[in-house]
Amino acid sequence: MGFMDRIKDMMGKHDDKVDKGLDKAGDKMDERTGGKYGDKIDKGVDEAQRRTGGGDTMP
Repeated sequence: MGFMDRIKDMMGKHDDKVDKGLDKAGDKMDERTGGKYGDKIDKGVDEAQRRTGGGDTMP
């Protein structure tokens, strides 16, 4: 099993924590840009959450 396979496996097992981390990172980016790119950041976070696990915990 390669490194990326192990990362994907870990992310799948801890999807709730990954989703929360992505939300926090998105909020921090939005804060640092003064809300200027909030809609783009939200779309990116949503897409990342969709791709990082089976059974997303966030809407």
